[in-house]
Amino acid sequence: MGLAGCLEAAFLLLLGLSTGQRVVTVQKGPLYRVRGSHVTLWCKVSGYQGPSEQNFQWSIYLPSAPEREVQIVSTIDPSFPYAIYTQRVRSRGIYVERVQGDTILLHITELQDRDAGEYECHTPNTDERYFGSYSAKTNLSVIADTLLASVAPQVLTCAEGEAMELTCEVSKSTAQHTHLSVGWYHLQGAGESHAEEVLTLSKDFVLMPGPSYAQRFLVRDVQLNKVGNTTYKLSIERVKLSDQGQLYCEAAEWIEDPDETWKDISRKQTGRTSLEVTRQGRDISVDITAAETSLSEGDTLQLNCMVGVQKSSSRHFQVLWLLNGVEVARVDPHGVLVWKEEYEERSKLGNLQAFKHSNTVYVLTIYEVGLKDNGTYHCSASEVKTPGDFDSIQTKLSSGIQVDVKPVESRIRLSVSTSTPQIMAGDTLILLCEVQGVTSPLSVQWWHLPPQHPGPRVPVATMSQDGTLRLGNTYQDSRARGRLRLEKVNPGSFTLVIPNTLDEGDGGWYGCKATEWSRGRSWTKEGETAVTVSSMGLGLHATLRSRTATVRYGQSFELICQASASYTLEEVPSAVRWLFQPSLPTSRLQELVQVFPNGTMAWGLAQPHFQGKAQLTRTAASFRLCIHNAVAADKGIYQCEVEVWRRNTLPVGQPAATTSSNAVGIKVVLPESKLRVATNDSSVEIASGADTAIECKMVSAPSGSQFAVTWYFLRSPLADEAPLEIVRASYNSILEYGAEFSSPAHKSRFLSQRVSSNVFWLWILSANHGDQGSYYCVVEEWLWLADGWYKLGEGTSGRTTLAFKLPERELQLEKTNHNISVREGEEVTLHCLLQAAGLPATHLSATWFREEKAGHARPLLALRHDGAIEYPQESLAGRLHLRRPTAGDFSLTLHSVEKGDAGVYHCLVQEWQHQSEGKDWVLQALARSGYIQLSTIPPESTVLSRICSSPPLLNFILYLPLVLVGLVALAVFCWCFKVRKSMKNYITGDQMMELQGAEEVNKT
Repeated sequence: MGLAGCLEAAFLLLLGLSTGQRVVTVQKGPLYRVRGSHVTLWCKVSGYQGPSEQNFQWSIYLPSAPEREVQIVSTIDPSFPYAIYTQRVRSRGIYVERVQGDTILLHITELQDRDAGEYECHTPNTDERYFGSYSAKTNLSVIADTLLASVAPQVLTCAEGEAMELTCEVSKSTAQHTHLSVGWYHLQGAGESHAEEVLTLSKDFVLMPGPSYAQRFLVRDVQLNKVGNTTYKLSIERVKLSDQGQLYCEAAEWIEDPDETWKDISRKQTGRTSLEVTRQGRDISVDITAAETSLSEGDTLQLNCMVGVQKSSSRHFQVLWLLNGVEVARVDPHGVLVWKEEYEERSKLGNLQAFKHSNTVYVLTIYEVGLKDNGTYHCSASEVKTPGDFDSIQTKLSSGIQVDVKPVESRIRLSVSTSTPQIMAGDTLILLCEVQGVTSPLSVQWWHLPPQHPGPRVPVATMSQDGTLRLGNTYQDSRARGRLRLEKVNPGSFTLVIPNTLDEGDGGWYGCKATEWSRGRSWTKEGETAVTVSSMGLGLHATLRSRTATVRYGQSFELICQASASYTLEEVPSAVRWLFQPSLPTSRLQELVQVFPNGTMAWGLAQPHFQGKAQLTRTAASFRLCIHNAVAADKGIYQCEVEVWRRNTLPVGQPAATTSSNAVGIKVVLPESKLRVATNDSSVEIASGADTAIECKMVSAPSGSQFAVTWYFLRSPLADEAPLEIVRASYNSILEYGAEFSSPAHKSRFLSQRVSSNVFWLWILSANHGDQGSYYCVVEEWLWLADGWYKLGEGTSGRTTLAFKLPERELQLEKTNHNISVREGEEVTLHCLLQAAGLPATHLSATWFREEKAGHARPLLALRHDGAIEYPQESLAGRLHLRRPTAGDFSLTLHSVEKGDAGVYHCLVQEWQHQSEGKDWVLQALARSGYIQLSTIPPESTVLSRICSSPPLLNFILYLPLVLVGLVALAVFCWCFKVRKSMKNYITGDQMMELQGAEEVNKT
């Protein structure tokens, strides 16, 4: 209850006490509350003579039946509610709370649209006679909840002392005059229930920090700024460890009740943003050691990597082993080991081992080292936040340790050969590896290096000393190359057979590496041989052409796909696949049909309309596709693919080679549009709040067609901004509003109507000053063809400028022109003074402009009538400051003046008045200030500038003459005093007698 309500209740109470008259008072209306909110209405009775505890009954008069009383709830009669309120009263969705014996509150826990109406509070008589009032009424209106608040979901990680920013988007579209408050809150942990206030912008535009952030707010470490109309930015200059936790934004919408109290009618909370603050000073150290660094082939090398760190048990590391700067293996925080590809095979053979001994000790062991293990070893440790995190907090590399492996004399002789050095794809490849000069068991490894593809060798097959066979990853699938055979013919001869070669990629170099093992030592020899595999795709090429690239609607067109190769195509099985890409923005190539070598056709599912009108033929190596009765859906890009298969090698359906043709575009021309739209410009001037219609006229409207119209709005024809789409009425009369006009308030004011066969109107109801600008329409002609609706053409109308009659009254604003010069780097204040106060119940707005082009002024800063400040040029926001020492002073201060700030400035002041409930603000008066020519002076280092830039030196030079003048005046005064004193001492006795005689004569 506000001050006015309290005074009114007190006055009625005194009146009742003084006269003995019963008085019932309720909360003053009308009240506006949001749908779904919890609402309370108070009622009080005074001047009664009965018991101290009075009874109350609440009823409602609905707008649909204002004369009919509908009973809601009673404190004395449980059967008082009507049927429509019985369930809500029983479930305490509506209930009465007694504050005192003569004061109660009516609670509606979840307000509904049907709850709007005139509420009456009635008190049954408890006195001996009826005297006074026994009921009082108030109005309650239910409005939509338009408050929105959102924060982009994110997880922030900041180091201690870094800066952090979060933005909250808050908006409302309530028709009534309401204020917003926006606050940021902090939760220490995920399960924390008590939120701590960080900083809040109140409904009165006052920033209020929470208790824990008050000091940081005073030193501007924590700030909250409003950027634009809907964005509220929280900035923390230096993040602390106590800031870790969850942050969220809460917005509230407030309305002023008739008793002059403000009530929050809606509150919204955003999702929570997690903030993690890392502590500084968590460095790690990494060292590497070896039991022995000088080894011979076959010896064992063991390396240890130690991570020096505090609190190692709670931290997570990933360790990498490096040889000559190249990664060998890595151990993740879970202890999972991953070898690089070239070390994977050695690990499987048991020659390598790496493991995590503890959280700070990691071990790498190489059994039976070879010459390739020579080099410098390092280990690298990376700390991560969690075991599964990919981003490291810090990484440290150990110093290098040099390992030298001495060679052992080799006794092996090896040769590699093939009986099929040149084959075609699909033929069998046979390789032979012969080893001599060995007396111990051998292991053999075959590898392949593809032609013109330098890189690591590809393992083909391996046979260990005990005869175990293991295939490489690429050769494990027997369906591709058949089942590989690796056979041991005798103790020194090994044969590798690849039944089916795929293509020329199976050519290149094939090598055999044999290793002899004896008493922990090994001797290795390897050799290689070249193989050439010719592909069936050699010289395979396809060309697609068409005699007509542009086809009229309903005609036929033909596409010819011509194939060629370095061999005779008629001798091998071949097939063709036809592809089509529709002329749509998101379309891609789709399969129309595939014709197999045996003539079987398989139609694609993406474009089924081709199946009934496409004709496919083949002549030798030429494939033809003829499309009859072309429609608009046939427009697009066509392509063909020719496939060939190996003879008697692989089953039909698995091509050996494929080639794609060039793309050919086919354009289907639709019937010509006859639509013409009037393009003459016009203007409309109306009064604020009036209804008006913008006309769009078709000069030529073809019969049989349907028309769609889209209305556009342009605020200023001189500004570089895209027009805003208002509403689109499709050819089947479906309305679609643009993003800027999709709110219920805009949809109720902007209506598109077709008033005749060739005229469309855009109705603007209750126009306001925000509707000023240019309007135009775009009309589209649509026609039903054989396969659907198609757009034949469109036309754009001329622009209709909507303006409002300017107010007759002009504000008294200072209009004198000024020239101001300021030195670069200094600040300057541009004055804009209102010479007389505005009318009561009005608000003022002000906008500062700077002319950039002839006749075009660009806004710099705008103060709206609701107190919000906007910066159209965000780059200047940090250097602009609006001074408001008085209500009529709109002076602008420009900090750190730059050369580009020179120009002509002026301000525009407008006076606004709020109309009756539900209406917008109306412009009452306006005025422009005089023009200020600002000139900049480049910085100059002179004697005068040095003096002016030094306040002590400047003060010394200014006050030195005054001090000297004072000293001279003091000396003259002293000299005059001494002269006067000496003259008195020189007066003679006669002179004294004469003076005495003169004195006696005067007495006589």
